[in-house]
Amino acid sequence: MPCVREVRLSLLLCVVLVAGAARAQSPSTFVNWEHPHVHPLELTPDGTRLLAVNTADNRLMVFSVTGGAPVLTASIPVGLDPVSVRARSNTEAWVVNHVSDSVSIVDLTTLNVRATLPTDDEPADVIFAGSPQRAFISCSQVNRVLVLDPTNPLATPTRLALQGEEPRALATNAAGTHVYVAFFESGNRSTVLGGGNAMGGGGFPPNVVSSGLGPYGGVNPPPNAGNAFNPPRRSGTPAPPPVALIVKKNASGQWMDDNSRDWTSVVSGSNASASGRRPGWDLPDRDVAIINASTLAVTYASGAMNLNMALAVHPGGHVVVVGTDAVNEVRFEPNLKGRFLRVLAAAFDPTNPSVVSRFDLNPHLTYTTGTVPLATRRLALGDPRGLAWNTDGSRVYITGMGSNNVAVMDDAGGRITQVTVGEGPTGVVLSGTRLYVLNKFAASISLVDTTSNTEVARVPFFDPSPGAIKVGRRHLYDTHTGSGLGHVSCASCHIDGRLDRLAWDLGDPAGEMKAVTGQNLGMGIPGLTSNFQPWHAMKGPMTTQTLQDLIGKEPLHWRGDRAGIEEFNGAFTSLQGDDTQLTVIEMQQFEDFLATLTFPPNPFRNLDNSLPTSLPLPGHFTTGRFGAAGQPLPNGNAVNGLRIYRPPRLLDSGVFACSTCHTLPTGLGADVRWNGSQFLPVNAGPNGERHTGLVSVDGFTNVTMKISQLRNLYEKVGMEFTQTSNLAGFGFSHDGSVDSIARFITEPVFTLQSDQEVADMVAFMLAFSGSDLPKGTTTTVAEPPGPDSKDTHAAVGRQVTLTTASPTPAQTSTLASFQALADSGKVGLVAKGNQGGIARGATYVGGGLFQADRAAETVTAAQLQTMALPGNELTFTVVPKGSEVRIGIDRDLDGVFDRDELDRGTRPDDPLSR
Repeated sequence: MPCVREVRLSLLLCVVLVAGAARAQSPSTFVNWEHPHVHPLELTPDGTRLLAVNTADNRLMVFSVTGGAPVLTASIPVGLDPVSVRARSNTEAWVVNHVSDSVSIVDLTTLNVRATLPTDDEPADVIFAGSPQRAFISCSQVNRVLVLDPTNPLATPTRLALQGEEPRALATNAAGTHVYVAFFESGNRSTVLGGGNAMGGGGFPPNVVSSGLGPYGGVNPPPNAGNAFNPPRRSGTPAPPPVALIVKKNASGQWMDDNSRDWTSVVSGSNASASGRRPGWDLPDRDVAIINASTLAVTYASGAMNLNMALAVHPGGHVVVVGTDAVNEVRFEPNLKGRFLRVLAAAFDPTNPSVVSRFDLNPHLTYTTGTVPLATRRLALGDPRGLAWNTDGSRVYITGMGSNNVAVMDDAGGRITQVTVGEGPTGVVLSGTRLYVLNKFAASISLVDTTSNTEVARVPFFDPSPGAIKVGRRHLYDTHTGSGLGHVSCASCHIDGRLDRLAWDLGDPAGEMKAVTGQNLGMGIPGLTSNFQPWHAMKGPMTTQTLQDLIGKEPLHWRGDRAGIEEFNGAFTSLQGDDTQLTVIEMQQFEDFLATLTFPPNPFRNLDNSLPTSLPLPGHFTTGRFGAAGQPLPNGNAVNGLRIYRPPRLLDSGVFACSTCHTLPTGLGADVRWNGSQFLPVNAGPNGERHTGLVSVDGFTNVTMKISQLRNLYEKVGMEFTQTSNLAGFGFSHDGSVDSIARFITEPVFTLQSDQEVADMVAFMLAFSGSDLPKGTTTTVAEPPGPDSKDTHAAVGRQVTLTTASPTPAQTSTLASFQALADSGKVGLVAKGNQGGIARGATYVGGGLFQADRAAETVTAAQLQTMALPGNELTFTVVPKGSEVRIGIDRDLDGVFDRDELDRGTRPDDPLSR
């Protein structure tokens, strides 16, 4: 890479090298989004090369497999968080970059990205099918599949809207005539009925559980064992509050509770309005979309499971999906101990997708108890993420990311054996008697001999993740060490640190009351400091919450009834069925790992992270407050939504602003107390836990509630009572009983004036990501200063690939925007690609200058943009601020730049080799 030498070069290098050494262990050099693999491993058609994504290092790895163990031959920079790879030919691979919202088209001859295909939000997988051949790309956040001509990939794609949540894994039949799309969050036909509304006067949802229309004549909470509670209620405790209730649709179409009582009339029948729904309301539970590769017609298979994690086509033609299914309709933690979930496979004939057969992938478990001996636990498969069939369909190999093994099953679902591999196995491919397994957490490739069913080699690869991630991650995922049956973990519900899109009633009738002593009650704000109540052990359903940016935002849980993460330690035994809790050291490791989890870029923000002023709102409808219900909302102005959210607008009954309680920038209550003239910080607790605000005015029968954060509301959209067909059974509020964002903000207590204002607020809620939102002040009682947010700038991941020395005007304009953002200090910017036939990198250091990966070379931004040629393409990527040196020019942060290391024969992916 030609260089421009300047007088300040020596000073610049001093700064870069010293900063690089200082940052080697700094969390700012690595951002953990904890995105899951989808199809991370692939063989080239000739079987000579193994392709594997290195998600942490943002690379595609190429291994030679012509000899014994895989041998790494190339490591090619792609986009941020690659999660899938497919070989289109022996010379071309497509890599799906989840954070970059792109597909990198890699030339396996030049070992360089020759084109970057922009996609819709959060692409997950790609596959090739049809005649002529088409590329199909699943985009999980927008529930779409993009269809395009792979010979002209930058042309406008056809967008297929799918009726399911989070389409991710793809497969095709042998003839290439059909594409199968697994919905990761398909649901399990469970939903919630309102019962804990204390707002009165038109508040939503209606308290149908307390209504005489239900099978218990209004008794709330209703019994779960005949006319009694199991376990029995503790003597002397106050009466439990009325709460919501989870029901589930059975094979006959009836909505039943866990006591075999029928609620169909108020869910979908003639009395559906009593629950806020319309007659005929339904939750179709579509698990797999079946796309005709020629006509693009779509049909669906239903009845598989809640979380469809991976799928493959059996050589005989039927489709097999693996994942997990929850029994969240069962109430109370003691009844769910160790048994709240099943690990399943489901199979269907795509010509008759209405008939689905399900198999338990742990046939040795009876679920009659929540704890079994350790030797039995080690047989279990947990968190399945990949599967591969042998050529005659007699064997299938299924990876257990949580159980660190591969289950070998027969075609009938019988277990043959299991093979222990590295930590976090995800991808799996089979070639003859060789099974290759990608171990995500261990950063290795396992080679398994399928004749003896033994691991015969394990090949490590570079992982730049900080030690806190590598050490603490297992406490979230490990099913063998964290549960009583060996098949569940914290991540069984907090999937990849996020959500399962379900609610659970984990109360305990035999439990004790808990006092609110020591909490930050109302933040000392006049009008918010009274009427708090102790927490009852029978709390009703609560939706699963994300673990992103959890640490430092205590107290925890919807009610704020856990002072810190340490108070969840008991769940390892009481809910997961393990024999022991984590040790003090292990709990600290877990906490340190959780502290790395970061919200990804918000898909509704503009490139510069500003709020949109005319955001289309498909899937969002009027609630009937200002006119007819069920009409599409107009475009929303999130900037106006922010104005409505803040003082002087007092949206809550003319008394409080939204930001009085849901403070900016996170939506959480503030970790301060008003003393009459200013807000003062609250002292940390004994374990360093914070004290964000609680309120007693939430309008629900669970009176004392934590003020919740608002940065992932767009992930919860899908339940909509104004429509008869829904994608999700749970929505908003703590129990998921409020169906939509629009519904929540049109509750009677909020004084919006029109559907346009509703649309503006919905737009703001969707774009509520944390960063670049104004904070309150310590002297303004109506707007306290909230805690900081751990989220990602909207531009992070964006890419442009230059293929010639003359960028197009659009490319030039985009690169100028990237550079301006980098100059502002909000993001980093790197360039990667071939120059003179060798891999090079550069990091933007400001002032129009890039530092190359040779310490003696710098180049101006203008010059760099003219260096691209066919075979020597250059890809520019916006990266998180602080990570640009590692991603651009010093992979291992050892202070010696990558090309300098290669020139001298040392390794840029080994800090001990320099």
